Amino acid sequence: MSLQTLVDDALAQTPPGRDVWVALSGGLDSSLLLTLAARACQRHPRGLCALHVHHGLQAAADDFEAHCRRLARQLAVPLSVERVAVDPGGGRGLEGAAREARYAAFERCVTAGDTLWLAQHRDDQAETFLLAALRGSGVRGLAAMPAGRDWQGRELGRPLLGVSRADLEAEAERLELRWIEDPSNDDVTLDRNFLRRRVLPQLETRWPRAGASLARSATLAGEADTLLAELAELDLQRLGGDPERLPIAGLTALSPPRCRLLIRHACVLIGLPTPPAARLASLLDQLEARRDAEVHIAWPWAEARRWNAELYLMATVSDMPSDWSAEWDGRAPLATPLGEARVGLSPHSTRPVRLRVATRRGGERLRLAGRGSRDLKRLLQEAGLPPWERQRVLVVHHGDQVVAVMAPSLARWLACAAGWSGLSEA
Repeated sequence: MSLQTLVDDALAQTPPGRDVWVALSGGLDSSLLLTLAARACQRHPRGLCALHVHHGLQAAADDFEAHCRRLARQLAVPLSVERVAVDPGGGRGLEGAAREARYAAFERCVTAGDTLWLAQHRDDQAETFLLAALRGSGVRGLAAMPAGRDWQGRELGRPLLGVSRADLEAEAERLELRWIEDPSNDDVTLDRNFLRRRVLPQLETRWPRAGASLARSATLAGEADTLLAELAELDLQRLGGDPERLPIAGLTALSPPRCRLLIRHACVLIGLPTPPAARLASLLDQLEARRDAEVHIAWPWAEARRWNAELYLMATVSDMPSDWSAEWDGRAPLATPLGEARVGLSPHSTRPVRLRVATRRGGERLRLAGRGSRDLKRLLQEAGLPPWERQRVLVVHHGDQVVAVMAPSLARWLACAAGWSGLSEA
């Protein structure tokens, strides 16, 4: 099958009536993919756009942008250029930070429902598989890059994933295509370049189809990962179906590998990074702690807590500043240290009000309709609010009277005093 036919077929599989975007770096792979995509869209009319992310990490960055603009003009394809700032801090390293900035740019530019094509090929897949193996990754890591998947409401595809770099070069030369070589590709201090320049060529002197075989192994690992995800989903549904709250009894009834699989699956569904192996092992060890034990396992940008016989998985909980307060007129939205809460609060009368919103100080009481004066601490317990959320509630005062209490992280009212009504936007 020709590369043009491969791209034509990939275009036929994209949602009709939606645009296709090509991530255009300016190198051989993406320049060829955009050229083939433009030809496909001429024969089968479809909106086609190109997106270039300018990382600003090397002197050649402006040359890459200039080439992308020339190629887009030649092909009559609209081009968007996104300039990003790459922060290598946070333990991600330069390559990881650049990737994060690049995907953030993709999300900003590519409309939900559209398709984004990336130009990775079979040799890239082999390198990714080797990197994952050298890091001790499990099946999901060894699966490397999928040919297509849903990503943030967009369809992300790699039409050239089964094609070797040599075949791409041959097609580019046949089309007399021009591209820009990235100088950083020769830097063997970078792991991927070391594999590309030093390791894979050595492997192929002994096993000529090493790259193809490694890519095939990644495909098989991907199939296994899909089956494991189906198993984990079955377990999740059997345990109630809520990935953010898993019953401890159900988790401990599973074998350790199956329990680890379910927790990782739940994290993926929620959009959390999965816990590293050591953190996950520690979490499993603590699941059988006594019922009143405080279990709290954290990893970058996420954490797990145990309460009331359930395991809660969540993004890292931000502390509420203890001295925070603000004036408010009771109209939505309410700006809080935990973000904007689209809520409203008003007395049953029509008079305008001036309210003060503040963190808990202790000893607050609310006068509830039909129940009289109630201690806030008891009300929070009755509401079934986890302990870490009780420390983040906001109390609304009208003069010296407490008239409502809200959980800003949940954007909902927990209780309103007699004569007051709270509104929450669904």
